[in-house]
Amino acid sequence: MDGGEQLWDKIVEIRILDIGQRKDKAVEFDNEFEVPVPIDQAWDILMDIERIAPCVPGAELTEVVDDKTYKGKISVKLGPVALTFNGQTTFEELDTANHSAKLKAQGTDAKGRGGAHANVAFRMEPCDNGTKVIIDTSLQLSGAVAQYGRGVGMVKDLSQQIIGQFAENLENDVIGADSDTAANDHSNAKSGEAATVQDSPSPTAAPVQVGGMGLKVIWNAIKRLFGAKEP
Repeated sequence: MDGGEQLWDKIVEIRILDIGQRKDKAVEFDNEFEVPVPIDQAWDILMDIERIAPCVPGAELTEVVDDKTYKGKISVKLGPVALTFNGQTTFEELDTANHSAKLKAQGTDAKGRGGAHANVAFRMEPCDNGTKVIIDTSLQLSGAVAQYGRGVGMVKDLSQQIIGQFAENLENDVIGADSDTAANDHSNAKSGEAATVQDSPSPTAAPVQVGGMGLKVIWNAIKRLFGAKEP
């Protein structure tokens, strides 16, 4: 174990003692983001799992089992620790009329260091920008990987960074692409030319890196450790 790992483990250890959590206790947190389209359109977009999966940083969809069950993997590099979870997500409830859903996700670390189990509920509501998506998550970590996610604040920080990047990718790569295609179709129709739309190759999933996002998560953890307040 190098100096970086020892320092990181010490921070995590002190953080565990500070919050006094048991290893078998689930971490609960909320996230939200906005989608700049009407609610019915936002629902259709977010239910197209194959299309939006590349927008999740570090994630890769590996198999569509059926219309409610999906297999994939997600890679996260936090500090000196690189984790890759192979798992499955299943929609347990889908309420199209009320734009809400509940799903269960579970995965295991590729190197056998533990696993994660999450129950997630999300709902949509109209907002000035289009649609707000509200996500409630109950996450339980097990095995050795649990030590790297013991602090509730640390998990919240990481989840919010991932959600924020997902929302940005969704707007740029999916919604923006739809707008460009519609504009091209309209222009070509006016000029009497047939529109040609080329499919873009799906980007290779890269792990959520320590740079930028990861450093912010670590810095927030250190500030909480020493009682610093957010500006």
